[in-house]
Amino acid sequence: MRLDELLDELQARVDAAQSTRDRVHGLFEAVLSVGRELELDQALRRVVEAGAALVDARYAALGVIGSDGRTLSRFLTVGVSEEEAAALGPAPSGHGLLGELIRHPEPLRLAELSDHPAAQGLPPGHPPMRTFLGVPVRVRDEVFGNLYLAEKRGGGEFDTEDEVVLATLAVAAGVAIDNARLYEEARQRQRWLQAGAEVTGSLLSGSPQAQVLGLIAERAREITGAAVADVAVPLPHGDELVVELAVGDGAADREGLVLPCAGTLTGAAYSGGVPVSSPDVRCDPRITVGPLRGSGLGPAVAVPMGAAAGQARGVLMLARLPGEPPFGQEEIRPLLGFAGQAGLALELADHRRDAEQLAILEDRDRIARDLHDLAIQRLFATGMTLQSAGRFIDHPEAADRVRRAVDDLDDTVKIIRSAIFGLRARERGSGRSLRSRAARLVDEAAAVLGFAPRLRMEGLLDTGVAAAVADQVAAALGEALANAARHARARRVDVLLEATGDRVALTVEDDGVGIPEGGRRSGLRNLAERAEQLGGALLLESPPGGGTRLTWCAPLSDRAA
Repeated sequence: MRLDELLDELQARVDAAQSTRDRVHGLFEAVLSVGRELELDQALRRVVEAGAALVDARYAALGVIGSDGRTLSRFLTVGVSEEEAAALGPAPSGHGLLGELIRHPEPLRLAELSDHPAAQGLPPGHPPMRTFLGVPVRVRDEVFGNLYLAEKRGGGEFDTEDEVVLATLAVAAGVAIDNARLYEEARQRQRWLQAGAEVTGSLLSGSPQAQVLGLIAERAREITGAAVADVAVPLPHGDELVVELAVGDGAADREGLVLPCAGTLTGAAYSGGVPVSSPDVRCDPRITVGPLRGSGLGPAVAVPMGAAAGQARGVLMLARLPGEPPFGQEEIRPLLGFAGQAGLALELADHRRDAEQLAILEDRDRIARDLHDLAIQRLFATGMTLQSAGRFIDHPEAADRVRRAVDDLDDTVKIIRSAIFGLRARERGSGRSLRSRAARLVDEAAAVLGFAPRLRMEGLLDTGVAAAVADQVAAALGEALANAARHARARRVDVLLEATGDRVALTVEDDGVGIPEGGRRSGLRNLAERAEQLGGALLLESPPGGGTRLTWCAPLSDRAA
């Protein structure tokens, strides 16, 4: 009998040793399995599955602590089907017993879950749970989350060995999670660098600014997983911004919207020169106006495309759907760097355009000299020759034709001199000629429209149009271009300025949405009043292809005013 007892005891110890060996082997396998994952989501899923298998638990979950340090931002489960999880409603946020490990990050083992003072009971429809084991998961010195195990199979309780095994897995999980996060950060950094290089290359290759802004918005939306992305640029007076480009759902409705700097997320980022984020734009008290307020979106962030407040080239705004995680600092930092790089690239592109413009102006000056020194002198000589030859013509009709030819040459000389004056006035930067003022207004509008309007000028604009009329023409052109930028949502704007006969006419045509019924018409009323004061008129038409054609005309002289 004594021998049988010794043999039974030996067999029990052998079984225990074998069980320990199997458990250690399983722990090693779990550690290797978790450590092999570089994708963060897959690594977290492996941790939960390995924890349930190692301690023979029916249910397992991993709660990731949010940026506030008090609630759970993510909750992954094993043992609960998708249908059961959907029936239970939203995932736990870290109250009750789950929050006990957040407040006190130490292992917690319970034989009866409901006996703990922090237990608040299970919601209706929740699977029954009695035994409980929880351990914190640390990444370096930071508590990343907690691993929760419940309902040990076979009806037993979690013991000290289970706690040790799970704590060991938590250490390995912390290393694996840290590696996965570093890998994800490296991948994100690479994607941001590639996007920045793509934007810079596109600008330096001469792509239109609107195309580059679209590239900036699209790449930022892809990398951050946002639902929508907008790029807003400041209007000349600096108190408002206009959404120059939008991507995502409802982009057509947002493009062209004018946003005040006060009461909008975009305006706050522009005025402050720093990123501004919101966990939920639907109920953020800082957002009182603008398209985000009733858009049905959730978390959002706006970053300035530049360094200093009031000097940013624009603002990049991104927004996610409700229920998605807010933009954290780990996302905002590279986003701010990307936006700053994009703003710098736009600045460099502007300097390049200035250099090109300088070359154009130098070429204009050369053309003006050639016209003056060569073309006008030859036309003048031709006119003198015809005028002297006319005295020897006896036929009245032939003499009349020669006189008309001399008059035509004289008019041609005047037109060329007017063109020379306009070219040289713009070269000197005086800005007082109507031609140079119109060209400058069109150049300024290009920054707001996102493309350069086409400008055509004809006639004696600098010599035939009175100064007071020229002032009203310039004001009318500025108002018309501002209306096109704010309301038309156009992709093309054509400007024709001509002085013919006894009047000057300005035509601005776009391919936008047209003038809506019942819309605000204060700007159009101002245009009409300017024309009427000079004895002119304002005409609005809808071209066959859509859009708006505005024609503003007035007498050349200000005597009618």
